[in-house]
Amino acid sequence: MPRPRTTGRRTAAATALCAALIVPLAAGCGSGKSGEASGGGEKTTIKVLAAASLTDVFKKAGAAYEKAHPDTIVKFSYAGSQQLAAQVEQDFPADALVTADTKTMDGLKGRTGTPVTIAHNRLVIATGKGNPEKVTALKDLTDSRLKVVLAAPEVPVGRYSQQVLDKQHLKVKPVSQEQDVRGVLSKVELGEADAGIVYATDAKTAPGKVDAVPVPDDQNAVAAYPAATLKVSEHKKQADSFVKWLRSAKAQQILRDAGFQKP
Repeated sequence: MPRPRTTGRRTAAATALCAALIVPLAAGCGSGKSGEASGGGEKTTIKVLAAASLTDVFKKAGAAYEKAHPDTIVKFSYAGSQQLAAQVEQDFPADALVTADTKTMDGLKGRTGTPVTIAHNRLVIATGKGNPEKVTALKDLTDSRLKVVLAAPEVPVGRYSQQVLDKQHLKVKPVSQEQDVRGVLSKVELGEADAGIVYATDAKTAPGKVDAVPVPDDQNAVAAYPAATLKVSEHKKQADSFVKWLRSAKAQQILRDAGFQKP
């Protein structure tokens, strides 16, 4: 008499056993999402449009904020304030804006929340390391033998530069006009210019590469940095929180360490 066939029953049993083992493994491994906060909730990413002169200090500020707010990731996009304004006017998807002047921010009324000033800055003359051309004052920039670079007049630092030069009745013919302060600094660093007018904080980011010649207070201009939440933001709560934090003791200390002045 032939023996009963059990192959089909064995296969079914093996399949059922495998399914029983796989289901709990999948449940244990697939419960989270990338970018999830340690507390179990998803992290929110906010995008901040920031003036180029904030590039270095905001790296530190962003890290400090994320440490204190583990449910939020802050991503920055840097450019000249006039370029940032153009993005905002085109409803570029972002959550907050920080400019290097109040004029640019004021021109965006209706597109931002109420701005708050987070810091001030002043101008210096950046020269090559060791100041080889012996620049000591603004009047030296009128020397036709010097290659001087300035920011374009529509850029906040370019506008401030022209203000201080006009105040002293000085005419400077720049070899180039850059779209943000970092462009001016880079030209001096690379030796493509003998001198340029930048913010004091920018010169401080290039130790050993450029020298900073101070501009007396009575000849200088004061740059204000306003910050505001954008009305197009899809994360207004988190953006408001970051803007508010920029006025906190921790954020202000980071700004002071970088050379920025009190708001």
